Amino acid sequence: MEKKKYDICLEVLRRFSAAGILNDIVLIGSWCLYFYKEYFTGVYFPPSIRTRDIDFLVPLPPKMKKKTDVPALLKDMGFIPEFMGPEGYLRLGHPELIVEFLVPERGKGSNKPFDLPQIGLNAQPLRYLDFLAKNVIEIHVDRMRVKLPHPVAFALHKLIVHGRRIKQEKARKDLDQALQLLHFVLKHDRPEKITSLFNTMPKSWQKAIIKILTDQDEGAILDALVGH
Repeated sequence: MEKKKYDICLEVLRRFSAAGILNDIVLIGSWCLYFYKEYFTGVYFPPSIRTRDIDFLVPLPPKMKKKTDVPALLKDMGFIPEFMGPEGYLRLGHPELIVEFLVPERGKGSNKPFDLPQIGLNAQPLRYLDFLAKNVIEIHVDRMRVKLPHPVAFALHKLIVHGRRIKQEKARKDLDQALQLLHFVLKHDRPEKITSLFNTMPKSWQKAIIKILTDQDEGAILDALVGH
């Protein structure tokens, strides 16, 4: 990974921490793969990351107690507000990175962005994110506490969204990341965590995941799902 991207990502986290909002959001997306090395202590975890997006999940209801103007907070770093699509989703663009906020989509769903006046932005609602918000770990990065989805939750979520991707390139990326992480958990962490988190998922999700892993001939992971 390019050091410049990492340095910018770290500075974003520092500013969010100083502003008091880092504890109320969860870092999700491919950047998690880089920071999981802090979770898998004592073993070599080789992350593969090639992304510009820094995605933050805001669990619902939002818990920010102090109002923070995030666009103003990152302006001097070169981040510029960008409206995406006809719905008016707002993200912060930079030549190296993109900062975007997401919230869990509930009920029938909506194409409209979810307003977050607490941070001066809006967020895109997406399905399945509640699963990540309910299964969080904390790691230490540069003397900061950063919330990430548990690696198993991250991987199982990737398997679910993999089957709903329209673009094959993104679907393959989701699948590769999920399998890499689950194999690493099997080798170095606690396989029973795969079983316990899988058992919290709705039956329809479980069925979809089992089909994907069966099609990929992933017997070892399938055994872990059912506790063998």
